[in-house]
Amino acid sequence: MASKKALIRRPSPRLAEGLVTHIERETVDVELALEQWGAYGEALRTHGWETVEVDPADDCPDSVFVEDAVVMYRNVALISRPGAASRRPETDGVEEAVARLGCSVNWIWEPGTLDGGDVLKAGDTIYVGRSARTNAAGVQQLRAAFEPLGARVVAVPVTRVLHLKSAVTALPDGTVLGHVPLVDKPALFPRFLPVPEESGAHVVLLGGGKLLMAASAPRTAELLADLGHEPVVVDISEFEKLEGCVTCLSVRVRDLYA
Repeated sequence: MASKKALIRRPSPRLAEGLVTHIERETVDVELALEQWGAYGEALRTHGWETVEVDPADDCPDSVFVEDAVVMYRNVALISRPGAASRRPETDGVEEAVARLGCSVNWIWEPGTLDGGDVLKAGDTIYVGRSARTNAAGVQQLRAAFEPLGARVVAVPVTRVLHLKSAVTALPDGTVLGHVPLVDKPALFPRFLPVPEESGAHVVLLGGGKLLMAASAPRTAELLADLGHEPVVVDISEFEKLEGCVTCLSVRVRDLYA
């Protein structure tokens, strides 16, 4: 059977110092963030996912956003090289974690930069955002790593938000969700569903039609429920203050086999 493991990483005590780029800085309640992180992990476990904790990186304020450190395709882990130099130490613990899971490990090398939040998978199509954090060399290296495995890599421009998955994610059938004001070129996606809230563009596929979503997108949750999906809602308000979303807080590993 395919695996259902999710990498997560405990928030740093320095979380409130995390980077912000496209929004105004707000005060982050680190204690509340830790509670929200715990509830997020519990939501994953409740819906059949085994959570695997990456060793904490307390000196890295953004390390809870574990998605940015690695991209998974099948059983291959591509260790990122974050576009923000201050985040590069975050990858060490993630590399150790995926190696322990038995993944085949590859790396993004200088001069490439790539954040995992810029990579959206929809079946065997991999959309990669060319953003302020992911450069052309990073896109090329991701293509070289995954196209031989059967992936189709599509590069898309990202100028209005931090990462591609700050603007869009995908439903189980490959339909891409997006909040139109934040998406550079919606026409690049064969099937695109506009959603009414920014955080409504962010879903994690839990399986069985269930979608992990932020509590800050009630109208989108209603829309998706009306389309036959089952929203599973979590409050991640403190992480949203740092441009985080539900996808940022875990890395789902589906293609490891016993």
